[in-house]
Formats: sequence, structure tokens, C-alpha cells
Amino acid sequence: MLRKILKTLAWITGLLLLLAFFLLDKVDWSEPREKAYYQETLKAIDQLEPSSTLGDAWLAGWSRVNVTPKSPVDLVGYKPRGQYEFVEDSSFVKALVLGNGHQNIAYLNYELLIVHPFLASSIQESIKKSKLPINQVYFTATHTHSGMGGYIPGLMGKIAFGGYDEEIVQMLASKTVQSIQEALSNQDTVQITYERYAAPQFVANRFIPNDPVDPFIRQLTFTKPNGAKGTLFTYTAHATCLSSKFMGLSGDYPFYLTKDMMDDYDFSLFAAGTVGSHRPLAPGNTPKDIKTYAHQLDSLMEAGPISTDTIQSALVKLATLKPTLPEATYRVSNNIRLRPWLFNSLFGDTNSHFDLVQIGNTLMISSSGEISGVFYKKWEKLAKEKGLNLIITSFNGGYMGYIVPDVYYNRNYHEVRDMNWYGPYSGSFYDAMITAIISSVK
Repeated sequence: MLRKILKTLAWITGLLLLLAFFLLDKVDWSEPREKAYYQETLKAIDQLEPSSTLGDAWLAGWSRVNVTPKSPVDLVGYKPRGQYEFVEDSSFVKALVLGNGHQNIAYLNYELLIVHPFLASSIQESIKKSKLPINQVYFTATHTHSGMGGYIPGLMGKIAFGGYDEEIVQMLASKTVQSIQEALSNQDTVQITYERYAAPQFVANRFIPNDPVDPFIRQLTFTKPNGAKGTLFTYTAHATCLSSKFMGLSGDYPFYLTKDMMDDYDFSLFAAGTVGSHRPLAPGNTPKDIKTYAHQLDSLMEAGPISTDTIQSALVKLATLKPTLPEATYRVSNNIRLRPWLFNSLFGDTNSHFDLVQIGNTLMISSSGEISGVFYKKWEKLAKEKGLNLIITSFNGGYMGYIVPDVYYNRNYHEVRDMNWYGPYSGSFYDAMITAIISSVK
């Protein structure tokens, strides 16, 4: 009897070891700078040739369309928590179409956790089928953790990210096309200003309290001859004011901040900035608290910017960079990862890329990485030396993970372990890419 038990245990142990061999591997800690992916990406940046046009004037139009589902769907953010039980505030897709008479950029914004690659592809296809005169789609999201799901296919989408519902995807795509059409229909000449506001009292480093943060709100304002004003702005505080136990559909503080701003603007679009490792310093986690937080930020902006600039030249440069990535590193312990083929099977195509838009002397970089603002001071200084304003946004229709400084990698933080998908040097690799992108601007 004992012999039979031992034999069974040996078979089970052997099977587990065999599975571990096929499914798991060690984390690669070797120096990245001489590796092919690193060199190939920096070479691709050096060889970027943006499409460039110079117009006589700026043209802008905007629109927002309600995309609140007809019936409850799963919430996405924090952990799986089922369908929302009520609508705290409606969800919208927003479109701001900016052009110079030769090229049009459609800045699209969603009150979602992310813009998943599958959703982005469906929207791009709908725009193409509608034959809209758009040269560049620039995706953004508010990164609310109380937004709708239904747009993430695959096993991991089903398990953790609200699943997939074809009706939700088609609704978002069709409403996006509607919003772009409306924005194009009200395009008019505009003056563009860039403004920056210091708001350090409302954001903190969520991992290491005394580590740096990017404390600035960066804003573009578009003013038409009739005085109508639209704005696109970014901030770094995560849209995580509402509790993980909250069961309502909500855009969190960005919804109420843009709503407050409608006293001064005809259109307001919040794009999540370099939110990685940044948390909001809100007075609490109830709807009343987030409205207070939004009002505090609105009051700060009404008090005036610390710097301002007028974008004169109607110069548009557009480019897209698809970096070569290292092998996927989804860790299950400090030094053990899933084999890359298994990660790719579970998560699918990450569509990792950067969309690069230069409007006059302002460089906008849309990031697939949920990048930390810890790096921003260095990048902004470099941009300033080249005479550029710098705006970086996240959630561009791809997702290459949670990007923080390399020194965070060994710390036991949920996002750093579970969402840092490309190894211990993702932070320095990302830093090198964005530094090279800024340096390449002529």
C-alpha cells in the first residue's frame, strides 16, 4: 500500500515538474543595452520620418456622445466585482478634431480603464469604413476604475477585465464615428494656447512617499472666433478616488472635473497622463468626496497657470513608433515568470506603440505603457531645451504594462509585480525611448 502511494506521489511530482518546465522560466536579469530589441528600437527612432505639413491656420471642432450602456455590464478596475448596480454618472466618448487644412488629428477620449487593442482596432476600422478625413487617431482614456467593461476579449478579459460583449464594442465604435462627424461639422479656425498648472498638493507617489511625482496639469485650449472654447488637459493622479467596493458606473474625479470646467469651456477632455505610481490625495472615497476633489482642482486652474504659451505655427508632424520589445516577463514570484508563449496566449497582442504628434512647438506622445511621472522632469527639461512643450498621455490603444523606475522592480507592489510585463529594465528602456524621441525632433 505504501509503495503504491509513493509511486502515485512520484508520478504527480514528475507531472508537476514537467508542467513547470513547459510553463515557467527564470526572469532574465542580463544587461539590456546591448540586446537586439534595445538597439533595434533606438535605431528605429533615429530613422523616424514624420509626415509634415504646414497650414495657414488651425482648425478645431469637438463633440461628446453618451455611451452609457442600455443595461448593466461588468465594472472594470481594481478586482472583478460584477455588474454595476446603478449609474452614478453617464459615460461619454469625446472627440476633438484638430487640423491645419492639410492633416486632421482626431483626439478620442473614453471613460474607460484602458483602450484595449481590440477595441482600438474596431474603432479604427469603423473610422476607415466611414471614410472620415482623419490622418491620425490619438486615443486617450480617463483610466476610471469604475467604468464599463465588455470590450476585452480572451481568457484574461473574461476572468479579470469585464469580459467581451460584441454589442458594447459596436456601440462604442459607432458612437465614436458619430462624435468625429459632429466635431468635423463644427470645425472652425482657432487660436491654441498651452498652459501649465502646479498641483502638488493633490497627488502623491503611491509606492514610496518621498519619491518624486509629476505634479503638473498640462492644458491645451482652443478658442474659436465666436469665443467658444474647448480644452484637452492631462493630470497624473489615478482615477481611483472611489472605493473598490463602489458598485456604480462612474468616471470618478475626471468626470466631475470636466463637468465643473464647463462653466468656462464649451468642451472639456481629460486624458490620463503619466499616472503610473501616482495616487490622488482626495478627501475621501465617496461620490461627495470626489466632487470636492474635482472642485479643488478646478479652483486651482481658475486661479491661473504658472506658465503659458501660444502655439503660432500651424505645423503638424505625425509619426508612429512600434518598438521591438523584450520577451514577456509575467512574474509568479520574485525570479520566476510565465514562459512568453503562455503570456501571449493569455493576453494576446499588446499593440505596443507610441503615437507622436507635433503641433507647432508642442510635442504630444501617446504611450501604450502606463508610465510613471517620476521620469517627467527629465523629459520636460530636454524638451524645453529644444524649444518644445511636452504632453505625454497613456492608454493609446495598446498596453505594454505598468512602467516604473527599475529600482521599484524588486519591491512587493501589486502593479509592479502583476502589471510590469516586460522585465526588470522596462523603466530604463522606456526612459531611453522617450528621451530618444524628444531628441529626434528637428
